[in-house]
Amino acid sequence: MRPTKIIIHHSATPDGKTYDWSAIRKYHVKTLGWLDIGYHAGVEFIDNDYERLLGRPWDMDGAHTLGQNHIALGLCFVGNYSLYEPEDEMLDIGAGIVKSWMRMFEIPLSGIHKHSEYQNKECPGLLFPWSKFLSKCR
Repeated sequence: MRPTKIIIHHSATPDGKTYDWSAIRKYHVKTLGWLDIGYHAGVEFIDNDYERLLGRPWDMDGAHTLGQNHIALGLCFVGNYSLYEPEDEMLDIGAGIVKSWMRMFEIPLSGIHKHSEYQNKECPGLLFPWSKFLSKCR
């Protein structure tokens, strides 16, 4: 896979102090029967700090956006950003991941998309500050 897009998601689950990324991975693999978690990376608040989380290898098609998985990397922010806005630190870490992918795969800023552009969902959340996030990805 040579990605030409990056699609931004939220888990739409509460983000507590526990490690929710592993629960998402377990659901994707055990319940849905997928090869791995559907996203290529994630950001989660764990033990009072934001962590970068590895998902699928970059050369493996994602399982995050129907019709786009063969050309798009998926980044998931753990939390429900239709109920509250993510912290700036979380956005900064996510933007760092996106910027590295943009450099590695020569993806322009116009190649960053919300999941809701492709599916009838609120993802990455009604309160996700999209313009602010994009400005951090420049």
